[in-house]
Amino acid sequence: MGSLFRSEAMCLAQLFLQSGTAYECLSALGEKGLVQFRDLNQNVSSFQRKFVGEVKRCEELERILAYLVQEINRADIPLPEGETSPPAPPLKQVLEMQQLQKLEVELREVTKNKEKLRKNLLELIEYTHMLRVTKTFLKRNVEFEPTYEEFPPLENDSLLDYSCMQRLGAKLGFVSGLINQGKVEAFEKMLWRVCKGYTIVTYAELDEPLEDPETGEVIKWYVFLISFWGEQIGHKVKKICDCYHCHVYPYPNTAEERKEIQEGLNTRIQDLYTVLHKTEDYLRQVLCKAAESVYSHVIQVKKMKAIYHMLNMCSFDVTNKCLIAEVWCPEADLHELRRALEEGSRESGATIPSFMNTIPTKETPPTLIRTNKFTEGFQNIVDAYGVGSYREVNPALFTIITFPFLFAVMFGDFGHGFVMFLFALLLVINENHPRLNQSQEIMRMFFNGRYILLLMGLFSVYTGLIYNDCFSKSVNLFGSGWNVSAMRSRVLQLDPSVPGVFQGPYPLGIDPIWNLATNRLTFLNSFKMKMSVILGIIHMTFGVILGIFNHLHFRKKFNIYLVSVPELLFMLCIFGYLIFMIVYKWLVYSAETSRVAPSILIEFINMFLFPASETNGLYSGQVGNHVQRLLLVVTALSVPVLFLGKPLFLLWLHNGRSCFGVSRVSVSLDFNFGEILMTQVIHSIEYCLGCISNTASYLRLWALSLAHAQLSDVLWTMLVRVGLRVDTTYGVLLLLPVIALFAVLTIFILLIMEGLSAFLHAIRLHWVEFQNKFYVGAGTKFVPFSFRLLSSKFVDDMA
Repeated sequence: MGSLFRSEAMCLAQLFLQSGTAYECLSALGEKGLVQFRDLNQNVSSFQRKFVGEVKRCEELERILAYLVQEINRADIPLPEGETSPPAPPLKQVLEMQQLQKLEVELREVTKNKEKLRKNLLELIEYTHMLRVTKTFLKRNVEFEPTYEEFPPLENDSLLDYSCMQRLGAKLGFVSGLINQGKVEAFEKMLWRVCKGYTIVTYAELDEPLEDPETGEVIKWYVFLISFWGEQIGHKVKKICDCYHCHVYPYPNTAEERKEIQEGLNTRIQDLYTVLHKTEDYLRQVLCKAAESVYSHVIQVKKMKAIYHMLNMCSFDVTNKCLIAEVWCPEADLHELRRALEEGSRESGATIPSFMNTIPTKETPPTLIRTNKFTEGFQNIVDAYGVGSYREVNPALFTIITFPFLFAVMFGDFGHGFVMFLFALLLVINENHPRLNQSQEIMRMFFNGRYILLLMGLFSVYTGLIYNDCFSKSVNLFGSGWNVSAMRSRVLQLDPSVPGVFQGPYPLGIDPIWNLATNRLTFLNSFKMKMSVILGIIHMTFGVILGIFNHLHFRKKFNIYLVSVPELLFMLCIFGYLIFMIVYKWLVYSAETSRVAPSILIEFINMFLFPASETNGLYSGQVGNHVQRLLLVVTALSVPVLFLGKPLFLLWLHNGRSCFGVSRVSVSLDFNFGEILMTQVIHSIEYCLGCISNTASYLRLWALSLAHAQLSDVLWTMLVRVGLRVDTTYGVLLLLPVIALFAVLTIFILLIMEGLSAFLHAIRLHWVEFQNKFYVGAGTKFVPFSFRLLSSKFVDDMA
């Protein structure tokens, strides 16, 4: 508890590392995570540091491993993750890890050859489809091609008959290939415009889609055959085919040539299938062997890179044989630090061990607060406001109780709290499940705050019992303490002053009869509003008291007398007296005398107005006695002390005097009275006005509790009650979907949306109203050099 109440005591240590043992020593330090390194080479560029070559080598290894992981994933080979993190590789194994470069070169060559073989195979398959389809074009064109009047002697011959064209003295050419289905129309228009009709284009759609050799995309193709006259037209046709990325293949002139080509294609395709299968088998064997050790290699390269980054922060001595490092280390871990240096020296086999010593410093150390899986979530709430200053009181210790309690005040419902508790309990029980740690962002957020949800649900069950609310309905556990038969009224308006109605208080929480009364909201509003004010004032007063512990620790006793005590007097003389009046009225006035009880609000206002006429106070002589006047005088006197006490005292010390164990030596040499005065005046004005505004801010406890109860009642009235009122014939069939809809709306609206609203308001009450009374939050977080902070999910990192 001591470490959670206040941050760890830190010291600045200087490490003397021999050049031959520095790597092993930092490896041992990284495994333990004890120290935070300071950069001793801030003025040196990152590219001019001593170990920049080693860092680049590690980055090259990371690139190679990323390529290996990519190829392993592409081959659908599972990537095994080790249960334990392998240690950083010794310097002797670094050269062995560089063998990964040869493996990368081999894999790239095999993959490149595989892609070439696959591309050739797809092209040959396209060629066979083209030959099969174009074989029908010649017959179809002979039957249906029209004749041309320019050649009347040959009007009965086909224009695609090659022997006929030879007799005409013209040179007929063919271009055949495949084109994407979406480009056919534009391709045909372009041929017509450029070639001016001196071409004949024939199309046919392939029965099945084929894979594109270039992109690997499976698309629909059209086979085309273009007949043209003359070499110039042929060049134009080929350029247009290139522009539209057509796959052009040679067209055979005779049937014998077509048959010969077809047989050759079939033989080559079979050979390519055989070679491609053998290549894929070999590639898979290499990748499977690489997948066995890729996890350890990735983790080791990360650790090795982190070590060299830390070594770049060290400086060499004048002999360049020893590295000097400065680290922040908790005083409780100095023994472990020495042991880690001894282990590193022993593993390297050095004759001269590395050692350390502490050095005095006036710099502010980083803040270290040790947490576990239970306290980590609450500490994150505090750190989101600001990391605590070194050795100041940590609010997280008290937030463990106050945060779920204030949340439950706004979320008080036994049923909703129990559902939230069960959900959090399920996460806690299965916290070691790997799927929860690797879940999506929203689910991971719930998982990280599982203990916060657990306490919030548990406290909501308690406040739900106090409010006697369970899904907006009251539960009669002990029997009501009211006898409504004596009221003799059709309207149930509870009045305790009527004789024989109120028989005694309910043992736990609010009497369930109030759930049926017409003046229920009036009673609950009065109760919850006063409760919110009491809780808020106690919460803020506790924050001021915690500030006293900070002043005692930092040996600034004058802040206690000149800041904390006046703040407490200002708070208690006004708002503490308000709590006294609320509690006094609860205790003194009974049900019989409730009609003559004075209004607390009126009495509180009269405290400042000094009315001339006598009024009935809460107690005898309240207006005439000197208690209230004394409280106002103390409040008025505490304000100038807050404004001027600390600046004048520091000025008095600066002039050479001493008091409260503080002398001029303790005061900063660059003393500026005007700046100190303005700072204290701003702080005092903020505090005095904040006491009023912050007290009013705690009324959100009442407002959100009322809103949650009313919204829950609306859901019950509009859904469940409607389903329960249906007759028995169809009631059961209707009740099932109604209850399902009620459950869904309860989870999404009341649990998630209302829960998030209450969560945010509870955070605001802690950050603004509570922590600003004592918490500065201007520190820097202790970030140790630890291998545990490196990501072990290498699949995501390498992707």
